[in-house]
Amino acid sequence: MTKINAADAGLKVIESWGVHNIYGLPGGSFDSTMNALHNRKDTIKYIQVRHEEVGALAAVGEAKVTGKIGVTFGSAGPGAVHLLNGLYDAQWDHVPVLALVGQVPTSAMNTNYFQEMNENPMFADVSVYNRTVMTAEQLPAVIDDAIAQAYAKNGVAVVTIPKDLGWQEIEDNYVSRAGNYQKPILPEPPAAKIAEAAKLLTDAKHPLIYIGTGARGARDEVIALSEKLHAPIMTSALGKGVVPDSYKANMGSAGRVASKPGVEVAGQADAVLFLGSDMPFQAYFIQPNAKYIQVDIDGAKFGRRHYVDVAILADAKKTAQALINAIDQQPETGWYRAALKNKQNWVDWMASFEDDDETPLRVEPVFKQINDMATDDAIFQVDVGNVTINGMRYLKADQRQQFTTSGWYATMGYALPAAIGAQTEYPNRQVWSISGDGGFAMVMQDVLTQVKYQMPIINVILTNESLGFIEAEQDDTQQPHSGVDLIDADYATASAALGATGFEVHTLTELKDAFAKAKDAKGPVVIDVKISDLRPLPVEQLVLDKKTQDPAAVDAFVKKYHAESLIPFRQILADEEK
Repeated sequence: MTKINAADAGLKVIESWGVHNIYGLPGGSFDSTMNALHNRKDTIKYIQVRHEEVGALAAVGEAKVTGKIGVTFGSAGPGAVHLLNGLYDAQWDHVPVLALVGQVPTSAMNTNYFQEMNENPMFADVSVYNRTVMTAEQLPAVIDDAIAQAYAKNGVAVVTIPKDLGWQEIEDNYVSRAGNYQKPILPEPPAAKIAEAAKLLTDAKHPLIYIGTGARGARDEVIALSEKLHAPIMTSALGKGVVPDSYKANMGSAGRVASKPGVEVAGQADAVLFLGSDMPFQAYFIQPNAKYIQVDIDGAKFGRRHYVDVAILADAKKTAQALINAIDQQPETGWYRAALKNKQNWVDWMASFEDDDETPLRVEPVFKQINDMATDDAIFQVDVGNVTINGMRYLKADQRQQFTTSGWYATMGYALPAAIGAQTEYPNRQVWSISGDGGFAMVMQDVLTQVKYQMPIINVILTNESLGFIEAEQDDTQQPHSGVDLIDADYATASAALGATGFEVHTLTELKDAFAKAKDAKGPVVIDVKISDLRPLPVEQLVLDKKTQDPAAVDAFVKKYHAESLIPFRQILADEEK
């Protein structure tokens, strides 16, 4: 029988599951697996990052855009600890990731050896599977089980490998379980539940469809249901792109990372179809007495965000189609017309700033340049902070574009690593990382990774010299600004020094010129745009309606945010429901 090093056997298992890439930074405790990566360089691609957190977030970024497992690694001690931020992002956003973790040789374990840690407890909270390999022979089987568990539970699997075990020869006879893996059969919606839900929706005066990432693949069904009910649609941040952003009835989302029409229709809805989402802020935006239909494949989520009138344990796509079949065509209502007019008013208001040449620049001209340059299958990896708000509002995910962010865990420094993961798996697709200056500075050393592998990633930095999202929270609690001011830096020149093409932008002319040149650049591009620190319009606390709010406060709010053309939804709805 042919012999093989156990580490090589482990990589063969990973390859059998269709994995093409692995991200990480070597350490002494990981030498046996690094040797295996060298041996198998023709069958799996190793991407050397400059920080293990970046490697973990790159694996997450790949997993989010492919739906397949991402793989990362770290060495014993500090390398393992550095993985945690990326692994928690995978856990919270429910994507499958495998982390291989180095460990000192078995002979040195439990002796307080150099860099030795009891690593299993550290990963207990973040993982759905967490094992230390005990013999060389079991290494491929443990990795096989880890991947199966990561897929089955949409989470993080951790395999810790003592250094010496990977070097040991074993029989090359392990048969992977990958060929037997099947996606779970999603539950069918019960007819009785569909009938209950259909009645609630057709009896409602203000029905609303609220979709999340669980509705991916159901674009046509969600739109058809919206048109049959004449109900507006809302999306969670993670559900952006399920329905085209430009679709007339897509109101956007609710919360701070949200749109005006999204917040306003959420507050006026009297029946909500909550389809494949676990959006945590429902209690703040949906009326407590609104009828609520929740559809999910995880029954533990029922009632977690709002009292539920009808709970349907079923697949979102199947449920939407069943409701289409169960519901007669409903007449167009003032509610629906008002929602569409409110959406159009919002779109027109945002577009009115696209060619604004004031300095520092507003964000709208920046996103106009991004959208104009973006391909139909562009991938937008968006960081956390005000940039998330602006990305949700302004980026267009209409055709096959994909948008991801660190949704639930909300870690700054997400975009650049996630872009590395997306570009590695999709070298022929256009990939963007879009960050604030706070998030970019956390991971900017890995521009080197983009340079090393000549990744044509377009990195856009919105530099406002502030942790703007936190600054706004401090304003809302009427406390002095503390710890939110950032010094400016020339990120374009710094990135050029790392080997990228860099542009520093202050004016509209410079902005247009930088994007024009970026189209022809080879390798990674960094566009550092110096923008205003004006807070994104706080749609979660709008002050626009003089009939229901203090007129002086309305005037101050409108002046501050240049919101003269925005119309309160109450007014639009009243006009349409006469």
